[in-house]
Amino acid sequence: NTQYDPVSGHIFANVQTRSDLVEIDPASDRIVARHPLRGADGNHGLLIDPATRRAYIACEDNDKLLVFDMSTMQVTQSFDVGGDPDVLAYDAGLHRLYVAGEKGVVSVFDTAGAAVRKLGEGYAGDNAHVVAVDPKTHRVYLPLKDEGGHPVMRIMAPAAL
Repeated sequence: NTQYDPVSGHIFANVQTRSDLVEIDPASDRIVARHPLRGADGNHGLLIDPATRRAYIACEDNDKLLVFDMSTMQVTQSFDVGGDPDVLAYDAGLHRLYVAGEKGVVSVFDTAGAAVRKLGEGYAGDNAHVVAVDPKTHRVYLPLKDEGGHPVMRIMAPAAL
């Protein structure tokens, strides 16, 4: 998984086999830095929030979410999340991060303060590892490919707006 950081103008990519976050300069098409991810095992999902200078990294082999400071290039926090975390979605209006896992658990985080904090998590359904957020309504969409033999779209709304 890769993400473009508009602040640095670089592309970042997870290297799962090395537990690194690689920084690539697209102008030269070269790796400019390798950032070791303390606490990573199977770093897979990646989301960069340029406004807070944070990257969020979901690690599927140890069920962790890492918070990575893009200014210091260091992991600053680590959280337990549902099994096999995969896709991350961010609601910039509410400062909420959603981490969806293949085991069906969605974890929700508040990113508004100086430190990220976990708000909670819940079971959405088997294989709920895709998540998207509507920035206008703040609804969270979780497509499930097989719920009782049929595809289902789970829709969540924040408890308080």
